[in-house]
Amino acid sequence: MKIIISNSSSVPIYEQIKNQIINQIMLDELLEGESIPSIRSLASDIKISVMTIKKAYDELESEGYIKSVQGKGTFVAPKNIELAKEQANKEIENHISKIINIANRFNIDKKEIIDLFEFIYRSEEQ
Repeated sequence: MKIIISNSSSVPIYEQIKNQIINQIMLDELLEGESIPSIRSLASDIKISVMTIKKAYDELESEGYIKSVQGKGTFVAPKNIELAKEQANKEIENHISKIINIANRFNIDKKEIIDLFEFIYRSEEQ
C-alpha cells in the first residue's frame, strides 16, 4: 500500500490517508480481503502519529471500506457498489466544480461547456 502525505495540503493528514486508501480500493489496487498494514506499522512507515492513522482507519471502517478482525488484522471489506458509486459521484462533482470555476474565470458560457462535454463524451464512447 502506497501512501503519500503532503504537509502543505489544506486537507488534514488523516483525511489524506483515508482518501488514498479509498482510491486504491476503488481502483482495485487493494482487493477485497487483502490485508492492510496495522495502525502501528503504517504510522511507523510513513512517520505519522498512531492516533492520526487510527482516526483514518476508524472512519474507513465506519464507512464500510475496511474491517478489523480481532487478533488477525485489518482487511479490505467487500466492495459496496452503492458506496463505490457515491465515491465516483463525489469525484465527478469535484471535477465539475473546477470546470465551472475555470469557465467563469474566462467567461465561457454553460452551453459551450455542455457542447464540449458532449463532444468528448461521444468520442470516448467509441
